[in-house]
Amino acid sequence: MQFRMKAAILVSLMLAQTAFAERYLVIMKDKNVFNQTHQQVLAGARNLGDIQIQSVSGAGVVTPFSKAGVQVQGSLEHIQSVVIDADNMSQIEELKKSGLVALVEKEIFHPSPRPVQGYVRTQAWSYDLNRTVSAKSILSSNTPWGILAVNAPQVWSQGNKGQASRVMVLDTGIDKDHPALKDNFEKGRDFTGEGGSPYPFVDVVGHGTHCSGTIAGVELGDGFSGVAPQAKLLMGRVCGEQGCSNIAVAAGMNWAIDEKVDVVSMSLGGPAPTAAERRAAEAVAKAGISIVAASGNDGTNKISYPGAFPTVVAVGAIDNTLTKAKFSQWGPELAIVAPGVDVISSVPQGTGRESKVNLNSKSVLSSTFSGSPEVKVAISNDLVVSGLGKPGDFTSAVKGKFALISRGEIAFGDKVKNAIAAGAAGVVVYNNEPGLLQGALTQDGSIVAIPVVMVEQTSGLQAKALLDQGQNVSASMQTIATDYASFAGTSMATPHVAGVVALMRTANKNLTPAQVKSILKSTATPKQPNTQNEYGSGIVNAQKAVQASMALKEAPPR
Repeated sequence: MQFRMKAAILVSLMLAQTAFAERYLVIMKDKNVFNQTHQQVLAGARNLGDIQIQSVSGAGVVTPFSKAGVQVQGSLEHIQSVVIDADNMSQIEELKKSGLVALVEKEIFHPSPRPVQGYVRTQAWSYDLNRTVSAKSILSSNTPWGILAVNAPQVWSQGNKGQASRVMVLDTGIDKDHPALKDNFEKGRDFTGEGGSPYPFVDVVGHGTHCSGTIAGVELGDGFSGVAPQAKLLMGRVCGEQGCSNIAVAAGMNWAIDEKVDVVSMSLGGPAPTAAERRAAEAVAKAGISIVAASGNDGTNKISYPGAFPTVVAVGAIDNTLTKAKFSQWGPELAIVAPGVDVISSVPQGTGRESKVNLNSKSVLSSTFSGSPEVKVAISNDLVVSGLGKPGDFTSAVKGKFALISRGEIAFGDKVKNAIAAGAAGVVVYNNEPGLLQGALTQDGSIVAIPVVMVEQTSGLQAKALLDQGQNVSASMQTIATDYASFAGTSMATPHVAGVVALMRTANKNLTPAQVKSILKSTATPKQPNTQNEYGSGIVNAQKAVQASMALKEAPPR
């Protein structure tokens, strides 16, 4: 217990940034040298130059890193590495001259994960307030389509809801008190060094809370649920304001081994591999833990890392027609695909928005934007055609009315700024392609002055046609703060598969990561055409994957 407490303290110290130094991960060649270093770091050593190594050659005690003089932040036991602060490259060169260092890797940052439509957490409430926003789900009585698409309920009917499985999510943090998460949340840690209030791993982005809900959101009366609604959640906050540090990600995976979880879900990544993450991924697999990671959202034929590592299950995204999402990256390393468009899940309480829109008293499908104000009581007004929302598209007729604006060419936030400048009382954006999306109006979480909603392309074009004919079209809109939001991205597909792995591990605790990956691929529902492995082995199928996991458990030994 004392060892674990020291380790916890050291990890916190390790990830606190210093003012002038840069961080590096130092991977040791020799396990014996690392173990001696590790024990002294746990005992409080803070300068690598003070580390004493008992030489196996009979030379006695030596201090092989004395000339480097770098500060130690901590050590990662399962990766055979120490994290240091170095003021200049000469210190790094002295480390390498010791002959005991396999690799020194500088800290880099992957972009912080965001949903494709650019959701930004609104400031509908404060984490400093000891209260809960009264918010309702954007679901009425339906389970999210992705949960149904992966056949999770068929597994639940057999008594398997992920109980006894533990999932570590490495992401932007979590709202641990969210109604859909609090019963399944076990513990969390911050590896960014940024901290937060009221707890260090608080989610100020919304991404980690969303992914967590898809994995293991509890079954609620409104129909919401995660794939494995009785699995336990652990959150490692590895992504902060600067992005996702390779060292923080490696430290998170090191913690996953300490915790002996069943699966690690990583809806993050970058275009190039890092030695720290590769070594950590290999160590996680060796420890018997599966890693599921996103393929990336650039729409190219190149899988992001860590998804492209051989031991990792790389996941692409499909929409609700079971077709590959345009943004989903693919390539030979892609293992499988899962729902990643219009995925409804938890966000920090009160930061989601539900919309209700009527056009000429007829209810139409709609969505709203983060950054739009809450309108608890529906407001009505006449629509005025306002083109693409450019400054020259507005006429004086829009003053005090709702602007009808087409999506396209300029950002949503700019359309709304221009509408406000023209005196509009609200904005109805209609999509320029089928379906809906939920975007962001501001990048700092602030709220704009007028309500903004989106309607489907067909509804918008019908309204525009009537207005062009000189007819009147009235619109009513209502936007309500909720605890849920719809996101899109391979980030949203990844937790579906992580949830399925949790169900598999509940069925068979002895599965190895290689077996998990093989079963996921062999039981997937194939999709064609798939000439460039755009779908991997197909759409994840929880029912068949769990059946295969149980069959492997029951098979007689050879």
